[in-house]
Amino acid sequence: MPLLNGPTEFGDAHPNCTLFTTDSQRQCEPGDLIFCVRGSTTGRMNWADRVYSLGRGVCAIRGETQLDTRFIRYCLDFSLEALLKLATGGTFPNLTKDTISEFEIPFPDVRRKIAAILSAYDDLIEVNQRRIRILQEMAQSLYREWFVRFRFPGHESARWVESEVGRVPEGWEVRKLGQVIELAYGKALTAENRRAGPAPVYGSSGVVGYHDEAMVQGPGIIVGRKGNVGSVHWSDTGFWPIDTVFYVQTNLPLPYVYYNFQTQNFLNNDAAVPGLNRNQAYLLPIVVPADPLLSRFGSMTMDVFAAIRNLRSRNANLRATRDLLLPRLISGEVEV
Repeated sequence: MPLLNGPTEFGDAHPNCTLFTTDSQRQCEPGDLIFCVRGSTTGRMNWADRVYSLGRGVCAIRGETQLDTRFIRYCLDFSLEALLKLATGGTFPNLTKDTISEFEIPFPDVRRKIAAILSAYDDLIEVNQRRIRILQEMAQSLYREWFVRFRFPGHESARWVESEVGRVPEGWEVRKLGQVIELAYGKALTAENRRAGPAPVYGSSGVVGYHDEAMVQGPGIIVGRKGNVGSVHWSDTGFWPIDTVFYVQTNLPLPYVYYNFQTQNFLNNDAAVPGLNRNQAYLLPIVVPADPLLSRFGSMTMDVFAAIRNLRSRNANLRATRDLLLPRLISGEVEV
């Protein structure tokens, strides 16, 4: 059945969904599926959480019911590659209203039951995502509370001394970054030379691909050297840092370094070609708290990171199961 019933409201022939055109005067409603139709974002989708005026680069899709809309979203996710192949244009792909309207998707009578089943998986994924965000905020708040506001356990009785960065608790040291941390160079690995595998490949903007071999064992910290200078990324697993980044080697607890680096003033030493000069970075000051407190923070935050890693693994399994279920539910291989 064609995906859409043209620009009118639910028609008599195929009362499945309505396509809102890219006319900026048209509006979407909460719960509509927003679909990008132009440029580098073509094919990206999101849910409308309120009324929006539609720009020229998007359309909105609305099913007869919310479950119909969700079913359409699952079908589009499953067959998006095929739809994108129909896009016109070279540098800037463009999907026309007619192309989307004529794109075939299954539309069985049990579609709403299928959507309800798959939505249960999405609901679990979203709950886990909220838990991940809470855990991330907890770890970062703990860093700020202990090492920025200095409200660490026992701070009431701490003695204070002057340092080059201001007053710090007695027993804490202010060192040069290069004295306690090495910023090691990544190694080039072009897309053509990557072999499919589980190891994330990191550039300065984050994960840029995957490889079957890790250059560095995880967990680890990656710092942007070229391009997105000073960006800081965390990898739970073994990874491959390419030649636009540094990776961290240190005896300090990695979570402490990770949060500290987010506050460091890594300078761009070349205005024409943005880059992080390692020797300049090594001269930056870094506060090294007393070991018992530092070790306690490292232990607590690594437990939090382990919980986050577990939740992400659960979500990956939920997404994989959901995606496997869709064609089986539609074909009747799995009974609804």
